Amino acid sequence: MVVSRDKTPSAQETFAQMAQAAGLRGRVLLTIGILILVRLGIFLPIPDIDRNAFANSVQNNPVISFLDIFAGGGLRSLGIFALGILPYINASIIIQLLTAAIPSLENLQKSEGEAGRRKISQITRYVALGWAVIQSIGLAWWIVNSGAARINGELITAQKAATGGLAFVTQSGAALSPTALIPFIAATALALTAGSMFVMWLGELITERGIGNGASLLIVVSIVSGLPRSLGQTLELAQTGDRSLVGGIIILMLVFLVMIIGIVFVQEGTRRIPIISARRQVGRKTYLERSSYLPLRLNQSGVMPIIFASAVLFLPVYIAEFTKNPMLAQVANYLSPRGQAPWLYVGLYLLLILFFSYFWTSLVINPVDLSQNLKKMGASIPGIRPGKATSDYIERVLNRLTFLGAIFLGLVAIVPTAVESATRVTTFQGFGATSLLIVVGVAIDTAKQIQTYVISQRYEGMVNQ
Repeated sequence: MVVSRDKTPSAQETFAQMAQAAGLRGRVLLTIGILILVRLGIFLPIPDIDRNAFANSVQNNPVISFLDIFAGGGLRSLGIFALGILPYINASIIIQLLTAAIPSLENLQKSEGEAGRRKISQITRYVALGWAVIQSIGLAWWIVNSGAARINGELITAQKAATGGLAFVTQSGAALSPTALIPFIAATALALTAGSMFVMWLGELITERGIGNGASLLIVVSIVSGLPRSLGQTLELAQTGDRSLVGGIIILMLVFLVMIIGIVFVQEGTRRIPIISARRQVGRKTYLERSSYLPLRLNQSGVMPIIFASAVLFLPVYIAEFTKNPMLAQVANYLSPRGQAPWLYVGLYLLLILFFSYFWTSLVINPVDLSQNLKKMGASIPGIRPGKATSDYIERVLNRLTFLGAIFLGLVAIVPTAVESATRVTTFQGFGATSLLIVVGVAIDTAKQIQTYVISQRYEGMVNQ
């Protein structure tokens, strides 16, 4: 096969290399095998749990629906891998936030190079372990409260006691002390924590020995796993013969297609700030003035603003579910897209997305650091003085890009839900803005990663020749 030395690999060359090159083929097969293993682990049941009873109790629970996006249905089916990669995602977000707040962590990331990054990765794993233990115990307690736990073969029911607390009764009517639940909660939490840590290790294995982006690929597989069921329900809906529903399905599909195209353009969109490197003399050699550019992405924060905004709006719902407080339940109803004031939900959602877009961009890019790095390299932006003027200019450009990116994220977050409500087609409920952004973003990054391997294989072949 004839390949070009300069051009990006074509689709034909990429697939040919995946089939023929032993190194790339091995990485692809390893990745596929691990992804299949993770999906199978979701359906391995945890002992002493009535999974049907738990699924029925959380069928319309918004908190479980939101978290289940990242668990691929594992939270409802309660398999060993029910938590999946969720604790690791939470730990990564926490460490990234702490890195900006704690100078020692910031120094590890910026000054220690590869050793510092390995240390931060190790800290992230420990935080993920602690977070997995907390989430596992919380989920085990939720299972008990939902009446899906079995002790000595009997289902346990949680009832309100006369003192205002909870009383636990077996299926035969015998009272059960809270201490009798400790072995069940401990065993369930241990199984869930071990499963989550194993999934985290598999994700790192994909990153190191597979095609990369291990944690992201696990999330994508979890999201995409629900598509066949949604498509089947949509086909059943179309077969009812209702023309308005068929028209609604077509409109919804077109909206999703337009959103995917828009996400690709925005994810790949960059503002290239021109940079000129000064003439340098190293020994007897003189390096001429060179021009390059500083790429600033239109959407620096990715999907994080939507995740944070959704989490903040779901927090009152979660607390209301946990405490059964009527006042909090009323607040949660107002903060629901299908509650008494959907306009309030939309307004708060957009404002939170805008806030977290600026917040996350400030964590990812520091204009002062960029300005100092350019000055150290002897580079400058044409027409802009080095130092504070450069950092102010970069900050102005970033603010404008972040505002445009936040507006787009707000549209992506609101439009699919609005179209679903208008067309009365809710079969794709759950596969919304967050899912679309994650799937498209990871697909782009994975394609680039595979192209990088193809280019490396290409140059290895040229060297051998």
